[in-house]
Amino acid sequence: MTMTEHQKGFTPVGIRKDVKETGPLYHGTKADLKVGDLLEAGNFSNFGKREKANYVYLTATMDAAIWGAELAIGEGRGRIYIVEPTGVMEDDPNLTDQKFPGNPTRSYRTQSALRIIGEVLEWEGHSPGVLQNMMDHLEALKRQGIEAIND
Repeated sequence: MTMTEHQKGFTPVGIRKDVKETGPLYHGTKADLKVGDLLEAGNFSNFGKREKANYVYLTATMDAAIWGAELAIGEGRGRIYIVEPTGVMEDDPNLTDQKFPGNPTRSYRTQSALRIIGEVLEWEGHSPGVLQNMMDHLEALKRQGIEAIND
């Protein structure tokens, strides 16, 4: 069997390892950080049972970063940081599977730290209705026992 262009570079579960991404990379959160700080794996997840996350998540799209900032657990306002991975990053399997071959959401994860290199100060969040729909969807997934992949 020959591999298609979409399959090349993917592991059997569809995750590209050691992804090279051009342009800025973002992390949405409610954490109050400053330039030079490191975001590291081992914090509690924002989703499901809130277990310790084995990865730190990042994206190359503002929309995904906005979702991260809006859905993050914690006090304070959502923040979007411009980040630099200190190690290998790979496709986020929570968003990259057979439905999304090639990672069109440009969402990634890494076990290495992310260095904060800046902050996006002006961004517009989703409308209250769209945000509530997403929160309802995540709550439905939680009730169904569907958890984030944290292998």
